Amino acid sequence: MQFKMISMVSMGNGGRGLFDLEKHFAFYAAYHTNPINVLIHMLFVWPIFFTFVVLLHFTPPLIRFPVPFSDDLSISSAFAVAFVYALFYVLFDRKAGSLAALLCMLCWLATHALARRLGFSLAWKVVLAVQLFCWTGQFIGHGIFEKRSPALLDNLSQAFLMAPFFVLLEVIIYLRKLKASQHGLNY
Repeated sequence: MQFKMISMVSMGNGGRGLFDLEKHFAFYAAYHTNPINVLIHMLFVWPIFFTFVVLLHFTPPLIRFPVPFSDDLSISSAFAVAFVYALFYVLFDRKAGSLAALLCMLCWLATHALARRLGFSLAWKVVLAVQLFCWTGQFIGHGIFEKRSPALLDNLSQAFLMAPFFVLLEVIIYLRKLKASQHGLNY
């Protein structure tokens, strides 16, 4: 059902090995056929990414560049993770990937502000609560509604790297179907 809907999203990569969007989305879709489980993932995947990036703001910088007459310029692990995710998504698909990349970088900016405001002593508690809540929700979604183990048990890298992108694709597909139904079209 969901696999057929992928044609509604740009496939600008031509199906190239690691960046074969259709193949990866088919794998993802096989684990997410129940609409309630899909909705749970739509609600909980990005908060997991977001709070993970919050926590990364409290790690030492990966690289420091000395800048005369100013604070040092540094690259944090939070920026590096958001940038790698963003780059990966753009390489997967120019259109949807660019939107996902924008969301990743907005997450990095927002988490930077949130991490500074909360400080580590409160941030780790918020991160822990959100992570536990969201992961529990997803496991419940798979156990009760999907009646199947989650994809992360079969493909850990896809579960962590691709889940935010695939959830965004699900939202794009849903919005296109909604728009089409309002115009009397059938997808």
